[in-house]
Amino acid sequence: MPHEADSRPTLTKIIATLGPASESADAVRALVDAGATVFRLNFSHGSFDDHLRRLRAVRAVSDDVNLPLAVFGDLPGPKIRVGRVPAAGLVLHAGADALISHDLDEARYQPDPDGQRTVLLPCSYQPLAREVQPGHRVLINDGAIRMLAVDADPRGAWLRCRVTVGGLVTTGKGINLPDSDLSAPALTDRDLACVEWAVEHALDFLALSFVRRADDVLDLKRRLSGMCPACKSEPDDEHGASIPVIAKIEKPQAVADIDAIADAADAIMVARGDLGVEMDLVRVPVVQKRIVAAANEWGKPCIVATQMLETMIENATPTRAEASDVANAIFDGAGCLMLSGETAVGKRPDLAVDTMRRIALEAERHLASLPQRADPPQRLVQQRYRTAALAHGAWHVAHDCAAELVVCWSQAGGTARYLSQNDFSIPIVAYSSSPRATRRMALLRGVIPVCSPPPPSGRLADWNEQADRDLLARGWAAQGTPIVLLAGKPLGQAKATNTIAFHRVGDPGGFFGHDA
Repeated sequence: MPHEADSRPTLTKIIATLGPASESADAVRALVDAGATVFRLNFSHGSFDDHLRRLRAVRAVSDDVNLPLAVFGDLPGPKIRVGRVPAAGLVLHAGADALISHDLDEARYQPDPDGQRTVLLPCSYQPLAREVQPGHRVLINDGAIRMLAVDADPRGAWLRCRVTVGGLVTTGKGINLPDSDLSAPALTDRDLACVEWAVEHALDFLALSFVRRADDVLDLKRRLSGMCPACKSEPDDEHGASIPVIAKIEKPQAVADIDAIADAADAIMVARGDLGVEMDLVRVPVVQKRIVAAANEWGKPCIVATQMLETMIENATPTRAEASDVANAIFDGAGCLMLSGETAVGKRPDLAVDTMRRIALEAERHLASLPQRADPPQRLVQQRYRTAALAHGAWHVAHDCAAELVVCWSQAGGTARYLSQNDFSIPIVAYSSSPRATRRMALLRGVIPVCSPPPPSGRLADWNEQADRDLLARGWAAQGTPIVLLAGKPLGQAKATNTIAFHRVGDPGGFFGHDA
């Protein structure tokens, strides 16, 4: 069972990937109880029927526990794969050659005149032989097999590679080409089918795989906008019905263009799986810090993913190195941590989430003990957004008055996002009457979203009293708890936040007691 010594939620958001081990409503409820607030559907595996079953389980649990839960779809992207290989697989030996071709039906050995055997490998990517140059690396199975391109057929029919690190090749293994500038579009036909499904079923985010440049993100956003013609008529959400995009950083080209990508995307993911294959593994820790820093500078949520508690797929405890990895991601400034196989196929998905939660709590406790300072995202400072300035001011009020909570009305989620960007060491309770907006807030560091209608009068004084009653009923505050309030008139309208106040929960009349 999860540990019960400290059941508090973390400021850091925990993302759980759903799969065969965690797709029932009971399993999802266990993940929520353990600390997960965001769920990932991995479109690289499973059918749409599988994903619909998992989505419905999350939505049912969300209604049951009265807690907004976000669901995002992770697009497969243009993954290049080995074609069909005999069931037993083929062995590539160091020093031998391999010919890779899109035109082969099945892999086989080909005897050479000198008595050696060349392996002929089919490949899913037709332009491979034209776009990979001699000297470029060709990696198979996450880099377990390593080759160098030697030469190519002038007509583009095949690419000859020299094996430097051998191993067993089987059907469907991924091929990585870290040195090559590929023409493959960021969105494949399969991706577009997944995008249509995500729009139809109102997913809260989409993660774009193998991003190389900001234009890849902007292209997906344009397509989403075209799929959601009603979004401009929905005033409750500044993003409208268009689904926000998470850019997965897993290629060297994306690292080189990280500022433009962070500007274009709604959130950033450090996808360390392919990133550790596409570049020298020893660079990944430094690159992770660079990506997280760029996301924070642009005020975008940042997710660190891949192998965070990998040994918990099989074991009840992580390694010491994994525990340190989780904590260090938080120290770097990541607001979200993601579990993949640990929750999708692991033996104890809820225990993996609870373990991550407890590590995060300890890391957050350490950060809170350090001298506190608020450095708002510099890009927002330059743009001089009013709500961003109010959010930064709220940090100073909360710090100077020893507030225990920040409470806001954030109809479209904008105020909650700006507050989240200021690294409060206390929870941010964000109210909105928009179910969609509150689900999307579930990704924001420190934010506890609450879907609730505004008071019928629309008066700030009445909302002040309503919020007090709700905080007391949920046990999030006690009589007299110091809090900071942010709201605006009229309540229920986006982009209206214009008031900040210090308040003690339950004080008669409240700070807003005399507003009209």
